[in-house]
Amino acid sequence: MQSFTPDPSRTTDLRRALGQFGTGVALITVQSDAGPIGMTANSFSSVSLDPPLVLWSAARTSKRHDAFAEAASFCIHVLSAAQMDVANHFAKQGHDFSPYDYDEGPNGAPTLHGCLATFHCDTYAVHLAGDHSIILGQITAAATQPEERDGLLFKRGTFGRFTPST
Repeated sequence: MQSFTPDPSRTTDLRRALGQFGTGVALITVQSDAGPIGMTANSFSSVSLDPPLVLWSAARTSKRHDAFAEAASFCIHVLSAAQMDVANHFAKQGHDFSPYDYDEGPNGAPTLHGCLATFHCDTYAVHLAGDHSIILGQITAAATQPEERDGLLFKRGTFGRFTPST
């Protein structure tokens, strides 16, 4: 184990250490004045069952940050392993929804078809946290796929899927 003190000269080391923790991959969508916007995130987490709260983090340097931090509502989509193209697409840009089928969700946010789960949220709070904003949402509607499918995971800078131990 190599120890280090995180500072601006060690961001690569810190990113590598944080990358040891595998996470699920989500697409967050919002309806803005400029139209629908999407952003890929691996920071999605449940917070509370009562009230039903979730969170995710958006980089403050992102051109899409303000649309999400100022939105009254948004939708979180849990992506399947077959949706790596969706994750890559919205990681690079957020305004082009033309390759994907979607509907308007109950809170107005775009809702893509075929995701493992969706959580429509009203913004509960936004907290500045270093170079990110932590966005908390209160779930107002949720849906899941009836069949079990593998989720898309992110670890060490790459996408993949979970392999259960035997």
